[in-house]
Amino acid sequence: MSVTTATSKELLGRPVLKSAISKAARRLMPMLVILYIVSFLDRTNVGFAEAALGADKGVSAAAFALGAGIFFIGYAIFEIPSNLLLKKVGAKVWLARIAITWGIVSACFAFVQGETSFVILRFLLGVTEAGLFPGVIMYLAEWFPNKVRVQMFAIFYLAQPFSQMIGNPLSGWLINIGDQVPGVRGWQVMFFVEGMLAVVAGIAAFFFLINGPDKAKFLSSEEKYALKEVMALEDNIKDETGPRGILAAMRNGRVWYFTAIYFCLQIAVYGVTFFLPQQVSSLTGQKVGLAVGLLIAVPWFFGIFSCYFIGKAANTVAKRRKFGTILFISTGLCIFGSAWAGTNHQPVLGMIFITLAVCSFLAVGPVVWSYPTAFLAGSAAAAGIGLINSLGNLGGFVAPILRTAVNEATHSPTGSMGVYALGVLPFVAAAMMFATKRFKNKADELLD
Repeated sequence: MSVTTATSKELLGRPVLKSAISKAARRLMPMLVILYIVSFLDRTNVGFAEAALGADKGVSAAAFALGAGIFFIGYAIFEIPSNLLLKKVGAKVWLARIAITWGIVSACFAFVQGETSFVILRFLLGVTEAGLFPGVIMYLAEWFPNKVRVQMFAIFYLAQPFSQMIGNPLSGWLINIGDQVPGVRGWQVMFFVEGMLAVVAGIAAFFFLINGPDKAKFLSSEEKYALKEVMALEDNIKDETGPRGILAAMRNGRVWYFTAIYFCLQIAVYGVTFFLPQQVSSLTGQKVGLAVGLLIAVPWFFGIFSCYFIGKAANTVAKRRKFGTILFISTGLCIFGSAWAGTNHQPVLGMIFITLAVCSFLAVGPVVWSYPTAFLAGSAAAAGIGLINSLGNLGGFVAPILRTAVNEATHSPTGSMGVYALGVLPFVAAAMMFATKRFKNKADELLD
């Protein structure tokens, strides 16, 4: 059966293809999830060190906000070149390189001496980590058909809640342990240990990842053929209807449309994540440490279920748009709710709203990424996915600066006004997601 005569439903219904997809998921997804767990941990653990960096090294609130956000400038500048290099040298080598180098930089935060070194290291962390997330998105699009891709993205996104559920208590515990070691501070121990975890994960990735079905020894020859056949069919459709080449992808209106949606999403994600330790500490009256780390794990625990089950359910074009719109609205409302709870000293309600916000923005991410991977292929995918992720991630640069600026301008005693400001953007994304009904991707026929 060739790709020119087989229909998408015939290919997707074959038991041999289902077997190949199942084997690929079991082999590849655990390693990719581990990489993203360590990545998300190393980019957000800075929230645990905010107060200590101020007390020990004189890092002001403004410098902290700049450092927290400047990560995304380095990330954005090197995102597309990193994606193109991954396409050239292969995911196995390039994803391993990314993890090892960002781990070394992350460990160097243990030696921060002041505001300048803090900001420089945050920028370098973005440079070295650039390409991981879009590289994995592109890698998954080469291994898994459109019909199951939302589900694979959802499994990959599980790394975020796992990272925060495990990482926040780990960060708090390392700080508590480190404070008892003579000659060092707890935050230094946290940065060094968690940075080394990334180095170990990068070395493991080199041995576990495989550059395409052709080189997969765990697949039979029939399974390799079936998987390559359906992926070739999808690539042919993308070549017919999507942009061709790097420049065409960077000029494509749909690419920029989803860049704007992803930017709004990242404003919400990092607006919550960077300040979550301090926000929970303020709500509960607990000092940042193990107790706060355990409380922060609660929203991410529930986020695991929302991410997986909603991602599994959103497997048609209509459901994808409906789920995406509702989840963005839910994200905005819950961010507003968490700000209201902080102002009115309602810690229980505050934790409930934070939990629902986390569940919403985690579940919507895989839905968003299912759109561009349905019309981008080859070098256009490397450039387009890189562009969406790099410029979209600038929301992580804007979020802490916007939140701090609004709080200072309004003299907000609880910091709630800055949270309200961040909560507006998900509603913009909801409107844009609802409007995606006007997009007609031929590859989306594989979803229905």
